[in-house]
Amino acid sequence: MRILSLTIAGVLMASSAGAAMAQDWTGGYLSIYGGTALDPDDDNDRIQFDTNLDGGFGDTVNTAAGANAFSPGFCNGGARGAVPSDGCRGNKGGSDFGVRGGYDWQSGSMVYGVLAEYSRPDYRDEVSAFSTTPAFYTMSREIDDVLAIRGRIGFAFGDGGNLLYGTAGYARAGIDNAFATSNGVNTFVGSGDSDADGYQLGLGYERRLGDNFSFGVEYLYSNLDDGDYRVRAQGPAPATNPFILVNAGGTDFSRSDDDIRLESVRVTANWRF
Repeated sequence: MRILSLTIAGVLMASSAGAAMAQDWTGGYLSIYGGTALDPDDDNDRIQFDTNLDGGFGDTVNTAAGANAFSPGFCNGGARGAVPSDGCRGNKGGSDFGVRGGYDWQSGSMVYGVLAEYSRPDYRDEVSAFSTTPAFYTMSREIDDVLAIRGRIGFAFGDGGNLLYGTAGYARAGIDNAFATSNGVNTFVGSGDSDADGYQLGLGYERRLGDNFSFGVEYLYSNLDDGDYRVRAQGPAPATNPFILVNAGGTDFSRSDDDIRLESVRVTANWRF
């Protein structure tokens, strides 16, 4: 939010010299935008297990001797090796760009509208577990694209060419889930939905430059539910293998944190008609 505030202040200063005559925001527009997706922050994420395949996660994977097979622990990132001392690479954000189209209506100083948006954020979120074997197990997810439909409401101020607004609505993302491990004994099979649904909330500022062009800055928060992806550890393996010790069918893995939380800061360029 501090980045957005500083950027808005800069835009206001830069545009003050070229203030437009009073503007009516009623009409349609097409936009392109670019910016950055901030690094994910899921410090408490871990891998959880369902050893008896009853659909309930939170089981402990034990060895034949009754010891916790995952006592070395977990990390919020991608494992660099088979033991925790090898470390983990961090989660990351990157570029965020896309296109949108919408329509606004103005009544007095109030402006309200609807928009549809397609974006391509660069986002990687991983979590890893370490077993006593030793071996690593990493679940990762990346966002392929996001489709969103949002409303927005704000007010025009100054000479009428400035618009400060809030926006909220529905979003659906394509998710690329993957699994990697150094365990060469078991077979691992992934399953689950490749889409995630959720909501978006944001704040923005827009400045008119003449009748047809405007530019602005925007902060957008997305919360997406990605709770369907599972990985099943199966045989072939000895009957004493921890993953088939409780149920011969195997053990399911899932992430403890179902939500993808994505924050983006963008600059927009808009053609209004």
